[in-house]
Amino acid sequence: MASKLASKSGKRPNILLFMSDNQSADFLGSYGNSEVKTPALNALAKGGTKFTNAYCVNAMCSPCRASVLTGLMPSAHGIHTWLDDGLEAQWPDRWNAIGEFNALPDQLKAAGYTTALIGKYHLGKAWQPPSAFDHWVTFPHGHTVSFYGNRMIENDENYVFEGHSVDFFTDKTVQFLSDQEGSDTPFFAFVPFNGPYGHWPAIRGRAANEFAALYDETPLSSVPREGVNQRVIDRYTQRVLEAGQAPHERFAGPLRLPNDTDSLRNYFSQTSLIDKGVGRILAQLEASGFAENTIVIYTADHGFSLGNHGIWGHGLAAWPSSMLRPSYNIPLIMRGPGIAAATSDKLVSQLDLANTLLDAVGAPGLGGPRTDSRAIDLDNPRHAHRGALFMEQEESRAIRTADNLYIERFTHPGVDPLKSELYDLHSDPEERINLCDPQNCGDDAQMVMANLSTQLQDYFRQHSDPKRDLWAGGTPKSNITNSSFWQAAWGDKWGCTF
Repeated sequence: MASKLASKSGKRPNILLFMSDNQSADFLGSYGNSEVKTPALNALAKGGTKFTNAYCVNAMCSPCRASVLTGLMPSAHGIHTWLDDGLEAQWPDRWNAIGEFNALPDQLKAAGYTTALIGKYHLGKAWQPPSAFDHWVTFPHGHTVSFYGNRMIENDENYVFEGHSVDFFTDKTVQFLSDQEGSDTPFFAFVPFNGPYGHWPAIRGRAANEFAALYDETPLSSVPREGVNQRVIDRYTQRVLEAGQAPHERFAGPLRLPNDTDSLRNYFSQTSLIDKGVGRILAQLEASGFAENTIVIYTADHGFSLGNHGIWGHGLAAWPSSMLRPSYNIPLIMRGPGIAAATSDKLVSQLDLANTLLDAVGAPGLGGPRTDSRAIDLDNPRHAHRGALFMEQEESRAIRTADNLYIERFTHPGVDPLKSELYDLHSDPEERINLCDPQNCGDDAQMVMANLSTQLQDYFRQHSDPKRDLWAGGTPKSNITNSSFWQAAWGDKWGCTF
C-alpha cells in the first residue's frame, strides 16, 4: 500500500492528530496573537503548512468531532449539539454515536495502523473503546467541570487522577509513543485535549496551573470589549424558561465572563499548558525516532467567541445561533514528510481532514453519496481547494465563500420568523453590516443572496440524511439544544431517535 508522503525509508507515515477544545484561530501566537504564549505551536506552524481559512462545520463539540472522523455533516450523522452525558442512562449499551459509519480510525486500522485515542471522546459511552481503537485513554465527560480530580479511563481500568487533565493526556501520549519504539507498525494517535475550554466553572477565577503568573499582568487587548449581544440575552432567557428556575451556572457564563478578567487570563493559561503538552509530545516523537516519518496536525473541534460581537462561547450561546467567523474559524497546522512550509489562505473544511490523511498514507478514502471529505493537495497547499464552505447549527445554515457569508434560518409556520444574514467579506471583513436588513438590501445584495441560497439548499439536499435532517423533520441522536423550537414545527412527538 503506497503512501504519497512516505519518508526516505519508504515506510507509511504515522499520524499524530491534536485537537483542542473550544479554540478559535485568533487565540494562538502563530495566528498573530501576541498575548498568548504558544512557542511549541509557533514552531510547528513555522515548519509546516498553516491554514488561515480553515473552518469547522458546527460550533459545538460533539458534532464537529463526529464530522472530522466521518467526513459527514451533522445533518447526515445526526449529532447536532453536544452530547449531554447527564443523559447517559438513556443511551443504548456501549453506545458509539458514530458506530454505524465507516470512519477515519476504522479505515486506518483496516490499513494496518495501530490506533489510539488519548483525550476527550464526547461521542457516546466512553467506558469501553469502540472497535476502531486499539488503545483507549479518556474520561467520561463532555462538559469539563474542573481540570482537576477527574475519573480517567485507561483501557480496562478507571481511576481518579488528581492533577490537571491536560497533563494526564500528555503523559499518556508520551507513554504511548515510547511503547511504539521498535515496532514496524505505523500508528494513528488522536489526542483531543479537553482545554482551553473557556466555560465556568472550569476557568472561573485565577488559574491554578503553572502558567497563571505568566498572564497576571496581561492587558487582554486581543479580547474584544463589547456589550453583551441581545441575542445572548435572548438565549439565556430561553434557558431560564426551559429550566423553570435559574439554569446551570455554565449557561450564565456568556453573560458574566466578558468582564471577568481572571477567567479570561485563565483561558489563556490553559492554552499555554496545552502548548507545553504539545512540546513534550513532539520531543518524545523525536526521541523515539518518529519525527521524520509522522504527520502532525494541530486543530480545534470548533471556534470560540471571546467577546466578539458581544458573544462569549459557542455558536449556540446566542439565539438565533452565531454563524460568524470567530465561532467557526479554527487553527489548522500540518507538518510532516513532504508537507511544504507554507501559509495557505485557501478555504478548507474540517471535513477534509479524514480523506486528506487517508490519501496521504495510501489508504482508501471515506466514500458514500453524503460524504464531503476532500483530500487537500499537501504538495501545493496554496492551490484552490474549495469554492465554498458549508456550516450548520440546528436552526441556522451558512455558506462562506471568498466574497460573502450568507446565513439562512429555518422557516416554518409553527415557529417565529428568524432573520437571514448576508455579509460582504471584502468591504466588511468583521461581518458587521447585514445586507439582508431592509435598509441595506439593494438589488445586488438580493441577487447574491438568491444565488448563495440556491447553493446552500443544493448542498444540504445532497449531503443530508432525511432521517437526521432537522429542516426536513428528521430527528437527532440524543439531545438537542432547543427541542421546544423543533416541536413547535414538527409536533410534540418529535424527538431523539438513536
